[in-house]
Amino acid sequence: MTSQKIEYRRAIEALRSGVPNRDAVRSLGCEQPSIEQKFRAQLQAAKEGSVEEIQAPGLLIGGSFGEGKSHLLEYLQHIAIEENFVCSKVVISKETPLHDPVKLYRHAIETAMVPCKRGSALPEIASRLDPASEAHIKLDTWLHSPNSKLNSRFPATLFLYSRMGNNMELRDRIISFWSGDPMGTGEIKKFLRECGEKATYKIEKVNLRDLAIQRFQFTPRLMAAAGYSGWVLLIDEIEMIGRYTFRQRAKSYAELARWMGKLEGANFPGITAICAINNDFENVILEGKEDMERVPGKLRDRASESDLLLASQAERGMRIIQRERIPLKAPDDTVVERTRNKIRSVYASAYDWEPPTVSSINGLVSTRMREYVKGWITEWDLKRLDPKGHVEIEITVMKQDYTEDPNLHVSSEEEHEGGL
Repeated sequence: MTSQKIEYRRAIEALRSGVPNRDAVRSLGCEQPSIEQKFRAQLQAAKEGSVEEIQAPGLLIGGSFGEGKSHLLEYLQHIAIEENFVCSKVVISKETPLHDPVKLYRHAIETAMVPCKRGSALPEIASRLDPASEAHIKLDTWLHSPNSKLNSRFPATLFLYSRMGNNMELRDRIISFWSGDPMGTGEIKKFLRECGEKATYKIEKVNLRDLAIQRFQFTPRLMAAAGYSGWVLLIDEIEMIGRYTFRQRAKSYAELARWMGKLEGANFPGITAICAINNDFENVILEGKEDMERVPGKLRDRASESDLLLASQAERGMRIIQRERIPLKAPDDTVVERTRNKIRSVYASAYDWEPPTVSSINGLVSTRMREYVKGWITEWDLKRLDPKGHVEIEITVMKQDYTEDPNLHVSSEEEHEGGL
C-alpha cells in the first residue's frame, strides 16, 4: 500500500470517527474564511505583541455539537505552524480542567508541536538556544531584572543550562522542570555550587499554581529566544465549565478571560489563544443556571479581597462568552456539495472503489457537517461491503451533558499538598 493511500485511509478513518486529524484537514481544507482571516491577523498581532511585551487578544469560536469546531482548530494549527509558531491543542476534560493552570500547562507542553520537527517540543526548543544570540541575551536580561517578577528558579535554570549544557543529566532535569516537573531548592543549589554560583540565586518557595502561571510567562519567551514566532494555544471544549462546581466555574470564567488577553496584570507576551465552546452554553449555563448573576453575586457577598477580585474576573469571562463569541458559518448547499465531492474523491482513492451517489441522508435538515460526513461514509462503507444491500441511516441528536460533577473539583495543589 502506497504512503498516499495510507494518508487517504487515515483521513477517512478520522472523518468516520468524527475526530479530525492532519490528513482529514489536508484533504478537506476549511470552509470558515472569515475566522481564518481573523486568525491570521491574530498571529500577526501576537508577533508584534511579543516585541512590545503585550499579549495578543484571543478568539472564542462558538458552534453546536458536530458543526466543525475541532476540525477548524486542527486547520488553524497548521496555519500557526506554517507561520513558525509552536502550537498546542488542549482539550478541556477531567484530567485537564480549565481552572487549573498546573494541569493546563503540562497538557499544553505535552501536545506542543514545533514547526518542521516531530517529538517532544521543549528538548527541540532548548537545543536551539544560543547564549551568544541577541534573543537569548534579551531573555536572560529580562529574567534577571525585577520586572520579570519570576521565581529565581527560572534565571537559575537558564544560567545552568547555558553554563553546563554538556552535562546531559542536568540538561534533562532542567528541561523536565521547564516542562512542568518539580525541581527542589536543594537540587538547584547543588548544581549552582558545582559551577561556583551558590550565592548568586536565592531560591524562594513558591506554590504550584503561581509556578504554573510563571511557566506560561517564561516559556513563550524561551521559544522566542530559540527563534520561534510565539506560542499558540488551541483550547477546545470550553463548555466543560458547565459541569464544574460553583467555585471552579468562577475560576474557569476568570481563566477564560486570561487566555483571551482580557485580564489586567495577567499578561503573557508571546502567547495567543483560540478557544471553542458549544453555542448552547450561554442559554443553559449563563442563563439557565443563572451564572451571570449568581457567580459574581455570591462571591461579592463573601466580601473578601480575593473573592471580590475573582467576581470581577469571572464576570469578564462570562461577558466574553456573551458578547465576543464568533459563530461558525453554517454550511449552505454549495458547501455541502463541495465537501461531499472532496470526501468522495478521497474515499475512492483510499479503497480503489468508486462511491455511488448517496441517498440515505437526502433532505437532512440539520446544519451539522459531522452528520453529513458520517452519513456519507457509513453508506459508502455498507455499499462497498454489500453492494446489493439496502441502506437506511438513523441519526440521533447528541446533546452536551452539563450535569455537575464534584469529581472535577480537585486541584493540583490539593493533590500535591502545597508547593515547592
